[in-house]
Amino acid sequence: MKFWQSILAMFGVATYTSGVGNLSALPETLFGFQVKDIDGREVKLDKYKGKVILVVNVASKCGLTPQYEGLEKLYKKYKDKGFVILGFPANEFAGQEPGSNAEIKQFCSMNYGVTFPMFSKIVVKGDGTHPLYQWLIAKSEKKNDIEWNFAKFLVGKDGKLKERFSPRVKPEAEELEKAIQNALNDR
Repeated sequence: MKFWQSILAMFGVATYTSGVGNLSALPETLFGFQVKDIDGREVKLDKYKGKVILVVNVASKCGLTPQYEGLEKLYKKYKDKGFVILGFPANEFAGQEPGSNAEIKQFCSMNYGVTFPMFSKIVVKGDGTHPLYQWLIAKSEKKNDIEWNFAKFLVGKDGKLKERFSPRVKPEAEELEKAIQNALNDR
C-alpha cells in the first residue's frame, strides 16, 4: 500500500481526504488544539479535559438549522454530568452561514437560546480546512469530507474521537444519546 501511495504522491494525486494536510503535524488529541471563540478570544481546548465533547459544524440558513434546539436540550440535559457541545459555524455548504461571528451569535441566542460554547467561523471542508477538522476527519473511521452542516463528532474524556454521526442524525436520536451516555460512563 505504501508503494502505491508513494507513486500517487509523485504524480501529485492526493491519498488523503481533500483539505487534510500533514496528519503527523496534528495533535494526538482534541486537547492539543487552540481555537477562537465566537467573540474572537483564543481558547485552548484542553480546558475541556475530562469532559465528553460533541463537536458540531453549524449553520443558520440550513434546513437542519432547527437542530440547534435539540443540541441545546441535549447540552442542558447532560452538561452537569460532564458533557459539552462545541459549535463551529461553517459556510462551505451552499453559503448557508454567511453571517459574521457577531450575527451568528445573535441569531443563535435570539432564535434558539444557545448557551453551549460557540466558536468563530472556520473552514471544515476542502482547501483551508481547519486543523481541528483535519484531525476529526483523520481520526474518524469514515475518512471522507464533512458531507453537510450539523455533522457531529463525539470525543471522549481522554480527548480521543469516539464516533462520528451524520448530519441526518438528530440531537434527540437514540443512537447519539446512547453514545453520549456510554462516553460519560467511561473512566
